[in-house]
Amino acid sequence: MAEISWGDFEKVEIRVGTIAEAEPFPEARKPSVKLVVDFGPELGRKQTSAQITAHYTPEDLPGRQVVAVTNFPPKRIAGFVSEVLVLGVPDEAGEVVLLSPDTRVPPGGRMY
Repeated sequence: MAEISWGDFEKVEIRVGTIAEAEPFPEARKPSVKLVVDFGPELGRKQTSAQITAHYTPEDLPGRQVVAVTNFPPKRIAGFVSEVLVLGVPDEAGEVVLLSPDTRVPPGGRMY
């Protein structure tokens, strides 16, 4: 992978949010969940979808804090507009494990 400059990194807005709502997304090509994530008063609530069904159910997600890229342009996925990209890393089987702070923090905090 190519190196990036510090200026490139500063262009990426990564913030913490709290999942407010989660529901199945059966229209997606791959098993996914629709999420509404609250990023606090500055950004408000944003929606996204995530392929996280191997480790998470919609019922388990509300209240969970996640880390997301918040300055991508909206992307249409199976008729649904995704506004942010929730971040995760693969487990041993390649399934997504969500990134989250290990201590509860205020929604909207920007990573630095």
